[in-house]
Amino acid sequence: MASSKGRVLVIAGSDSGGGAGIQADIKSVMALGGFATTALTALTAQNTLGVMDVLPVPPAFLTAQIDAVMSDIGADAIKTGMLPDSATILAVADFIGRLSPRLPFVMDPVMVATSGDRLQSEDALTALKSRLLPLATVITPNIPEAELLLGRRISDEGAQREAAQALLATGAAAVLVKGGHLTGATVTDLLATRDGTIAITGERINSTSTHGTGCTLASAIATGLAQGMGLEDAVRRACAYVAAAIRKAPGLGRGHGPLAHNVTIDPARIAALQDRFIAA
Repeated sequence: MASSKGRVLVIAGSDSGGGAGIQADIKSVMALGGFATTALTALTAQNTLGVMDVLPVPPAFLTAQIDAVMSDIGADAIKTGMLPDSATILAVADFIGRLSPRLPFVMDPVMVATSGDRLQSEDALTALKSRLLPLATVITPNIPEAELLLGRRISDEGAQREAAQALLATGAAAVLVKGGHLTGATVTDLLATRDGTIAITGERINSTSTHGTGCTLASAIATGLAQGMGLEDAVRRACAYVAAAIRKAPGLGRGHGPLAHNVTIDPARIAALQDRFIAA
């Protein structure tokens, strides 16, 4: 089967509110011209105000979902989101480790929801860092997630850059440390690879409609990689897509509202993203 359509297998949890998780992943992949398949890791009872409950999917059934998709439809890229426990992480790591040839793998280390709710058990953190992170083409932590992964505070762009390098040293091929949780009129996302670090900077959008931004960005990157784009181009398009989706957000809910995943991207928005190369 040809890979030109950008098949993305998303392994993540469900969001009953529709703004994050598998729901956001499917919308994002399809909006950018890809085709999304899924393997659910957990069900959540949540809305724009927070997460009320989590029901993990048994690892054996997760594996059955993955095998069903891969034996028939296949994939051009893999994206992971919420992986609630170590058993789930080990099952996913085993699957990705057996892939031949290796597919692009975008790991969104979903540990903290936009609302601040913790979505992953403590014992899963070690498994995530030791077994899954080294397999990633790119990991996409926000500031709180990078802090959890490294066990240190990240208070400014200098610390953000140091964090990107520290995470790169753990084995991932590339790291995108998102800067939305830092202060300032602009938001800087740092893409670190073995060749150096690129800072992609855009204006901060004052909005409470930010639920699912991390899921959306990672799935958008995975779609670009599945479609044959280079990593930097895939990240640039994904950043522009998320910004447009925030600007057009429908304003639903009483908390952190969902994005407008059905937006189209103005190519000028991608070109307008400022960047600078920082030597490795």
